[in-house]
Amino acid sequence: MVSLDFGRELRLLTPSQFDNVFQHPFRVASPLFTILAKPNQLKHPRLGLTIAKKRVKLAVQRNRIKRCVRDSFRLHQHQLPGVDLVLMVKGDISNTPNSELLKQLERLWSKIARQYIALQSS
Repeated sequence: MVSLDFGRELRLLTPSQFDNVFQHPFRVASPLFTILAKPNQLKHPRLGLTIAKKRVKLAVQRNRIKRCVRDSFRLHQHQLPGVDLVLMVKGDISNTPNSELLKQLERLWSKIARQYIALQSS
């Protein structure tokens, strides 16, 4: 059976892990999010979140967005290749409904998989 948990091994935890992704990533974007991705040496993806107070003012809204992103990642982790991901929000998305967030994230996960395959074949 496939595990759908979101343990420590699926997260970027240290500043050096985040810095590694910021150096020469490939980028996918939607109207709400930008995701920087960089292949890792592991067989599974890892996720890091950066949601600035400047973009989403209230902690309650930042936490809601983080929960949506983590849940979507947890459900789609087995469709993703071995990449480190850093998700950033583009603007104030505090009033965007969860259904729209999840729809855009689903599109981004598939874009990442396609771009990774294209990078590996070139």
